[in-house]
Amino acid sequence: MPRFALIAAAILALSACSSGADKDPFADPYAGRSAASIYQEAEAQLNDGDPVKAGETFEELERVHPYSEWARRAMIMAAFAYYQGTEFDRAIAAAQRFLDFFPSDPDSPYAQYLIGMSWYDRILDVKRDQRAARMALQELEEVVRRYPDSEYAREAQLKIDLTRDQLAGQEMLVGRYYLGQGNYIAAINRFKVVLTRYQTTSHTPEALHRLVEAYLALGVEDEARTAAAVLGYNFPGSDWYQASYALLQGADIAPFENRESWISRAFRRVVTGSTL
Repeated sequence: MPRFALIAAAILALSACSSGADKDPFADPYAGRSAASIYQEAEAQLNDGDPVKAGETFEELERVHPYSEWARRAMIMAAFAYYQGTEFDRAIAAAQRFLDFFPSDPDSPYAQYLIGMSWYDRILDVKRDQRAARMALQELEEVVRRYPDSEYAREAQLKIDLTRDQLAGQEMLVGRYYLGQGNYIAAINRFKVVLTRYQTTSHTPEALHRLVEAYLALGVEDEARTAAAVLGYNFPGSDWYQASYALLQGADIAPFENRESWISRAFRRVVTGSTL
């Protein structure tokens, strides 16, 4: 090969090596970029239907510009983006981080609401583990407790009511199973949870009727009569009361409330507004 050709080849090789060196695979793609440009990129990803990538980009903004106003905005947006992408654990982490840094910020109620909803959206049917429902109840109640005048408090309360109904439904499911197995004490304990913790749910009339069944089966007529009396007083037109009344008639007894019964005391506490 002619000498000039060898020299040219060497120059091309060196040039190629130099070009590759300029593209460091470990270089930070966000270094040197403005907070506004990173924020705009994350917004574009969110609008293009890639919320998880958007969440990651918002978090990169926090990392590169940690003390800027953009970082505060990016933090709550990361939580929102992860929630939209059903990355619920990451949404909770981002929202909690926002609350830790900005507990009195106007967006704090929304951050707390996102935490509650990130649990709420994972609630399974009553036959499955209800950890998500319990966590959702706890976090949504925080919205109402800490931010009662916020626009999210009412929405949180609606979700709280539905979550309490879900948890009561599981107690009823297990209670019915024990009742069917003749394990009356275990069944009573489950129905008691419904009356003391979830009394304002749709399951309360049935829980009272099931208590009538269980107490009659045990021969504890005083509590059976009280359960029926409380059921009749609070839900007089329900089918559950008609069923309970028929059971008592079959046992040749009538509904009568013992005011010292735990059933009666539980209902009085709700009426007076005391904590159960």
